[in-house]
Amino acid sequence: MSLRKKEYIDRLIDKKIEDYLSIFGAVSIEGPKWCGKTWASLNHANSAVFLDEDVTKEKAKLSLDLILNSEKPELIDEWNLIPEVWDAVRRKCDETTEKGKYILTCSTKLTDGEQKEKIHHSGAGRIGKIQMHTMSLYESGDSTGKVSIRDMLNGTLKNELNDKITLEKLANLTIRGGWPSNIDTPEDKIGIIPKSYIDAILDNDINDDKQRDKNKMSMLLKSLARNESTISNKMTLLKDIEQYSNEKEIIESRITIEDYLDVLIRLHIIENQNAYSENYRSPNRVGKAAKRHFTDPSLACACLDLTKDKLLNDIRTFGFMFEALVERDLRIYMDYLDGKLFHFRDNVTGLEADSILEFSDGEYAIVEIKLGYNQVEEAKRNLLNLYNNMVKKPKFMCIIVGFTDIIAKDTETGIYIVPITALRP
Repeated sequence: MSLRKKEYIDRLIDKKIEDYLSIFGAVSIEGPKWCGKTWASLNHANSAVFLDEDVTKEKAKLSLDLILNSEKPELIDEWNLIPEVWDAVRRKCDETTEKGKYILTCSTKLTDGEQKEKIHHSGAGRIGKIQMHTMSLYESGDSTGKVSIRDMLNGTLKNELNDKITLEKLANLTIRGGWPSNIDTPEDKIGIIPKSYIDAILDNDINDDKQRDKNKMSMLLKSLARNESTISNKMTLLKDIEQYSNEKEIIESRITIEDYLDVLIRLHIIENQNAYSENYRSPNRVGKAAKRHFTDPSLACACLDLTKDKLLNDIRTFGFMFEALVERDLRIYMDYLDGKLFHFRDNVTGLEADSILEFSDGEYAIVEIKLGYNQVEEAKRNLLNLYNNMVKKPKFMCIIVGFTDIIAKDTETGIYIVPITALRP
């Protein structure tokens, strides 16, 4: 019998979990804390053990057989607290051809040292890995879902109007984020959970394998937030958090920032949006640097103490945070469609695209992201310039807009104009 919580809101990832359970002996779900991994897993599990409970953890230390014999699928929550669980589950999967025995969840990736010391097999072919994110606007009910990415891919999108939205509402959605426990929070309190998340990272999570400087990590998080949705190099971040006077100090600072960024990646706090380089006429000019994002835009807002009013009074910053909101949703939707999300930049001309959607069959689409409808004409020109430089042409081009209720295909260019509050996979 499923352990589904009655308050559970269906997630896009449910289909992938179901598919993977029918293919693999076990499924591993990774993602940031509070994104809903446990509840999503309980939706598919018939039994569960929670390794963050002291008694259960002690039983597991005595013998893993004490926790691996319940009704299948069995959820092993926060398996990383006892890394030996991985190999034990892999061996259990080898004992029979039965599928869907275990669901493993993990909020913190193991360090390289822990991987080498405590895990002796990748689990390839036995344990399918799934990445989970916070909720998209479609999942939280803040997108009508009138526009499907697949409809644009197939050329079947119809012109219509979406529900009207205000800039105030967009600002609140950005500050609130996609945390399931924050969806129904009153608007005047939506910033509390993201700020608590950052506090928890600084007070506890950053010291998983060694002691780190809380003040330096705080400055790094603020620097990452100031550079949200940009291609910021490590020297930019370094200048924000370190003062140095000689080459030795520079080298030491670089080592420090590498370590601090690594722990944020392992905690699923930041994610890189890699560069796209296929199908361009001048591949030697294509930038390779990744665009940096917090896993959810609310964390960037929390680091900078942004409120609805602050965003509305600083449209430039609002634009970057809105771009992060859209690209969070695009990442979730492309995961659902078994595709990938990239960005693009020509280092010589500066020609760029906010997002490239690459589909599993090799087709792709180019997306520009604009907060206001007044920026649509500029976005069209940019998309057409990029289109003319692509060897293989995109399947479609799209401008995702915040403050608009128009869903349309431009008659001259064929470019789709879509509100983020209408989008779904």
